[in-house]
Amino acid sequence: MLAWLALFLYSLPMAMGHYDICKSWVTSDEGPSWEFYACQPKPMKMKDYVMVKMEPPGITCGEPPERFCTHENPYLCSDECDASNPDLAHPPRLMFDEEDDGLATYWQSVTWSRYPDPLMANITLTWNKSIELTDDIVVTFEYGRPTIMLLEKSLDYGRTWQPYQYYADDCMEVFSMPARKVKELSITNANRVLCTEEYSRWAGSKKEKNVRFEVRDRFAIFAGPDLKKMENLFTRMESAKGLKDFFTFTDLRLRLLRPALGGTYVQRENLYKYFYAISNIEVTARCKCNLHANACTFREGSLQCECEHNTTGQDCGKCKKNFRTKSWRAGSYIPSPHGSPNACAAVGSAFGNCECYGHSNRCSYIDFLNVVTCVSCKHNTRGQHCQHCRLGYYRNTSAELDDENVCIECNCNQQESKHDRCNETGFCECKTGATGPKCDDCLPGYYWKQTCTRNVCDEELLLCQNGGTCHQNQHCVCQSGYWGVLCEKTECDPQQQDCGAAASLHSKIGLVCGMLILQLAQELNL
Repeated sequence: MLAWLALFLYSLPMAMGHYDICKSWVTSDEGPSWEFYACQPKPMKMKDYVMVKMEPPGITCGEPPERFCTHENPYLCSDECDASNPDLAHPPRLMFDEEDDGLATYWQSVTWSRYPDPLMANITLTWNKSIELTDDIVVTFEYGRPTIMLLEKSLDYGRTWQPYQYYADDCMEVFSMPARKVKELSITNANRVLCTEEYSRWAGSKKEKNVRFEVRDRFAIFAGPDLKKMENLFTRMESAKGLKDFFTFTDLRLRLLRPALGGTYVQRENLYKYFYAISNIEVTARCKCNLHANACTFREGSLQCECEHNTTGQDCGKCKKNFRTKSWRAGSYIPSPHGSPNACAAVGSAFGNCECYGHSNRCSYIDFLNVVTCVSCKHNTRGQHCQHCRLGYYRNTSAELDDENVCIECNCNQQESKHDRCNETGFCECKTGATGPKCDDCLPGYYWKQTCTRNVCDEELLLCQNGGTCHQNQHCVCQSGYWGVLCEKTECDPQQQDCGAAASLHSKIGLVCGMLILQLAQELNL
């Protein structure tokens, strides 16, 4: 009976969809225990939890009240926006409300009364939480879609921003980018930022209202047009650099740069028909929980993951206090179908080792870095997991990381190497004139004399002159009458005017020396 129950529980994750279950109680020969799986929350409508900020101040119509008209009836300007009248006001919250009886409620900007100054508006959506897109972002405009717009995202709670997609009626003219469609992308560039003209050209304010950021079409590059092969997408998210982060953000920002023009140029005589109006912003996404939670709830003013796998934090981004025998890691979608939970482990658990490749059995948790690091690495290793070699050693590529001989001493020549360190192949950094893997040889043009010393003479370039011979590359042995490093000088230079005097002086010095020696010999005989 227990075996059937274990099989049933083991099959639950597959039966309930992709990564819905975080753990199951299973029974094996070693007894019952929890089996962990990579898991993630279900998608939600994120507009229910959003905070909105409008810029610049005063961009919302109604203060003071003003008239406006539509492109279809440009000279019937009987509509009014008045913030003091609930029936005529158009505040930002109407972009996220539930509309009754099909009657659109919408936020509306001021009109372009200050033309030719640009009419621009920023709409910033904040969740104070990392979220991951699971469907298209859809923005519904009333009275015409903007001719120029930019969608941006932030991964750091609005501190920095990066473009997500450009929208224009002429991409090359406005953004110096060619117009492209998502369906033209491939596996290698599925996270490319595009400019599209599909949503900016005039098609009537009632016929075409939506502007999309196409998430499903990007998913379809991997999962197929019907998105039935989602395991291919999840696998690719683990292997393709930047793909997972492309669909992740903490904040979105709509930058409305030029309103709908009605398919023509700006008509200065009637500026009441130029404005922005948005009735709905739909963002469908899931909380980012690093594959350590399958539920996300709104509490204390923000979304919070209900963390499993002994993790904690808003995004399940660290291990619980008593489960820090190894560093925190995000879960992984692979291998399919359950992924890798990478659960945090308690001391003494089956997978609670220090991850030091056998070079240490001691670990220390560094709280402000949220990592576990090995202590006192042996076998000449170092690093968080004892995975690197100490200075003065290099990696033995023929040995595994857990081999005691994984690090080999550099053995650099102490006299001819700049230091006792070497690169990953064991080659030392040599001083001038030295060469060889260990700097124990001299380069051509140098000879060994307690160190590599530049040649004084040789048989190729530094030739001894005037019949001189080179002795062990150290000095020239000159013939009679010549001297100098390369025997290039004569004892008397005939070009000098006092050459004879110099010769006479040499003779006199020799005579005096001879007389002194003779006198000294005579005194010694006495």
